Amino acid sequence: MRLTGLRRIAELLDNAFLVPGTSYRVGLDPIIGLVPGIGDLISPLFSVGMFLHAGELGIPKVVMGRMLVNVAIDTIVGAVPVIGDLFDFAWKSNQKNLALLELHAREERRGTAGDYAFVTVMIVLVVALAALPFMLLGWLLSAIGAKFF
Repeated sequence: MRLTGLRRIAELLDNAFLVPGTSYRVGLDPIIGLVPGIGDLISPLFSVGMFLHAGELGIPKVVMGRMLVNVAIDTIVGAVPVIGDLFDFAWKSNQKNLALLELHAREERRGTAGDYAFVTVMIVLVVALAALPFMLLGWLLSAIGAKFF
């Protein structure tokens, strides 16, 4: 079942490893997030897949909106140097979104054309959120460069 695959990936990204001496778990998402540039793109890419499956499962739009809020918080705060990296270890948006999917997937409702249109808008928003820090950095660098040249 597709939820099983999503569950495995969410587990890998958010809870794959036990922090020695504690009961706290971390995943690959915050570790990969430490890599400058591409690290902050991993979680939004997985979120795109979750939104596709949410549309196929007929998840209510309000639930997908809540999922988008989780992704937005993860993406925006996660893009802040140092603070965002620390935040990524605590904020587990993949697990939060998976819980929402699992809760509402049991309703056995087929996706409609409106659901798919909404999912498309959600995916565009996730991609825009992921690109926003890079666009701001480019704007900042061009503004600084314009002052010196």
